[in-house]
Amino acid sequence: MKHAVILAHPGATSFTGRMARAYEEAVAAKDGSTVLRDLNRIKFNPCLGENEIPWSPRFEVPADVARERELLKDAAVFAFFYPLWLNSPPAILKGYMERVFSMGFAYRRGRGGNEPLLTGRRLVSFSSSGAPMDWINRTGAWQAMRTLFDTHFAAVCGMEIADHIHFGGVIPGVRADFVERCAATVQQKASSL
Repeated sequence: MKHAVILAHPGATSFTGRMARAYEEAVAAKDGSTVLRDLNRIKFNPCLGENEIPWSPRFEVPADVARERELLKDAAVFAFFYPLWLNSPPAILKGYMERVFSMGFAYRRGRGGNEPLLTGRRLVSFSSSGAPMDWINRTGAWQAMRTLFDTHFAAVCGMEIADHIHFGGVIPGVRADFVERCAATVQQKASSL
């Protein structure tokens, strides 16, 4: 089974990157395959162009988006890895979602509205923040993010939400044993998909 690992963090040796590697390790141990899309390393342009809007008279799928879609087309699981900044995913991830998971790949026009094209696929998210989880819950940030970036996105695409695991209290200098416990949690989830 193929897993698309979509990583959105500018730091090459970040906590978020370590979680994505842990996920890849677990999938490989089950003889699955992964395709890693490290958005910052590939310098993905998150800005949607006017010609990418389906009703634009000059509509076209740009070459970078077509490449991404080709790499992802047979993925059974989409695993997103990102930190929360201002209580939401980084702009590069939102831009990736808008450009790659748009009309013609994730959904199409139907008689009664948009029809999802990624049915039978699963979505799992792994996020982190410096704030503790109880604060994210108390402020309403968790519910808002889950509604917009999990529930709505999955529904538009037709995917099943497998889980969203959040690691709070991730700050510079966090203890190595904490990082490895988090990595073990990621590996356990990856092994179950």
